[in-house]
Amino acid sequence: MRHSLFAAASVAALLSSGSAFAQSATDIRIGDEVRGRLEESDARTRGSDAYRYDDYRVQLRAGQRLQAELRSSDFDAYLAVYAEGRTSGDPLASDDDGAGSGTSARLRFTPESDGVYIVRARPFSGLETGAYTLSLSERVAPRFPRAERISVGGRASGRLASGDAEDEDGNTFDAFSFRAAAGERVAILLESDDFDPVLRVGRLVNGAFVKSAENDDGQGKGLNSYIVFTAGQAGEYVIQASSVGGDGEGAYTLSLEQGPPAPQARAITIGEEVSGRLNEDSASSDAGGRADLYRFSGKAGQRVAISLKADDFDSYLELFDANHNSLATDDDSGGDLNARLTFTLPEDGDYLVEARAFSDGEGRYDLKIENVPPPPPPSAVSFGQTVQGELKQNGPTDDQGRLYDAYVFTGVKDQRVQAVMRSGDFDALVQVGRMEGDEFEELASDDDGLRQGTDARLTYTLPDDGEYVLRTMPYSSSGKGLYSLEFSDRGPEPGPGSLLIGSTVRSSLTDNDALDDDGIAYDAYSFKAKADEKLRFTLISNGFDAVVEVGEDKEGDFRSLAEDDDSLSDTHARLDWTVPRDGTYVVRARSFAPNSTGDYVLIVERQPDGRNGR
Repeated sequence: MRHSLFAAASVAALLSSGSAFAQSATDIRIGDEVRGRLEESDARTRGSDAYRYDDYRVQLRAGQRLQAELRSSDFDAYLAVYAEGRTSGDPLASDDDGAGSGTSARLRFTPESDGVYIVRARPFSGLETGAYTLSLSERVAPRFPRAERISVGGRASGRLASGDAEDEDGNTFDAFSFRAAAGERVAILLESDDFDPVLRVGRLVNGAFVKSAENDDGQGKGLNSYIVFTAGQAGEYVIQASSVGGDGEGAYTLSLEQGPPAPQARAITIGEEVSGRLNEDSASSDAGGRADLYRFSGKAGQRVAISLKADDFDSYLELFDANHNSLATDDDSGGDLNARLTFTLPEDGDYLVEARAFSDGEGRYDLKIENVPPPPPPSAVSFGQTVQGELKQNGPTDDQGRLYDAYVFTGVKDQRVQAVMRSGDFDALVQVGRMEGDEFEELASDDDGLRQGTDARLTYTLPDDGEYVLRTMPYSSSGKGLYSLEFSDRGPEPGPGSLLIGSTVRSSLTDNDALDDDGIAYDAYSFKAKADEKLRFTLISNGFDAVVEVGEDKEGDFRSLAEDDDSLSDTHARLDWTVPRDGTYVVRARSFAPNSTGDYVLIVERQPDGRNGR
């Protein structure tokens, strides 16, 4: 990463900071502008969707309205923001082309709490490099328009037009206000034949709109929006009438009615399992479908797992606080169209669970709420060790309800480790990852990689020095029983061999070969070539579906220039390629899919006369 800062407030910081390592975040402040460059040596993610990135560290206040803009003529700019220390999961916000000019990104983010946040500058996809400009600013809160009054039982007509008020994302809207008592339920319907409507309901806090609920297409309402909203406290509420995309124009009607009564909540305790049935006599959810509601009490920091199983419909779960504010939802995490969600309760008090079908549906179901204890400390495992284990009922489970055992080991950057898991009792799944507090962050996994029935083999190259965790588990939540785990150090990835143009190589792909970011084994060979030479690469194998790939090795990173899969036949590859410039290149002989090995023949030659300019 190369960068330079241009801001009066940051000159001193620039002079004292020096250059940063690619893996470290660079401090930046609101008002700064950075001229940087993504380079081959910068940090990068792994996997098929790998990208290079530069990270910037910024201190933000709760409610501070950040705007970050990333512009580049060398790559399609993409911005993401994370909480510090949690940059491996989904970002808190992201943007691709929000700057509205070509491929520049503009990200808008308002944090809910004070803290340090990471702004990540990267290309939209791939390992592109090049110059960019990143600027941070604080947005001025838009002035909220005067809201038209509407009462319960009332109906209003209006028209969205280009001159209407805009929210902070540039979406035009009309505003309406109403009063509600604590716990009062209202039904709001936004209809239009001219555009696809969107409804938002919330409150004004210090002049800013804070959204409580949103709907695009109400169940059974076509493209019209419908919300049944429960007021969490007495006071004034605001409705935003807008459109999908924020730029729709045309006439609409808005109606506000007394909402249907809330489903009567049945008491349930953590650790209890109950049975129920959805039918025509069931109450309606806020989305308009049949639903049953349950109430339980919990403690702040308590982690619960809620599961809903049904044979007659696709089950769906939603968790609310006592004021009916939605906290979490799940559709199919329980497997076989069953729902399961795991959630850490934010405070002491009552919570509501809604059991319903994903769409219209009725029938019998089973609902269970369990306390999820903190995960037990993982057992140590050593390279070369074979562990005999057993997954037993009442053992620790992951967020999908699968039993697991955990093992910890220490590794170093670029070390290749392999875990082989076998079981005659269940379909084996092995994961490698890291722990962040009590949360497991998966880095890689394998299900049937041993290619011997349902046993797993995971080979992984460690991205950094440190502690890692292996998890052994069944593929489905119903699995349990005996298993074995073999753990080994496969050593560093083999470096490329060398060959001359005109050579024929006879070799084999094996389980100990290097793996690409998709877990596919390959052999690599370097060769020298002149600009404009026309070369032919032929890869033949009866053991695997052959793929031949040519590229360049840049400081340990392979950059693919061309590849071929089936040009010679259904499973044999042939690539004709013209050398772009004098230099050293790498050809890879690999399989089309992971866990495919076998003998092969690789031929590297000049294209026949007539295609080589002679």
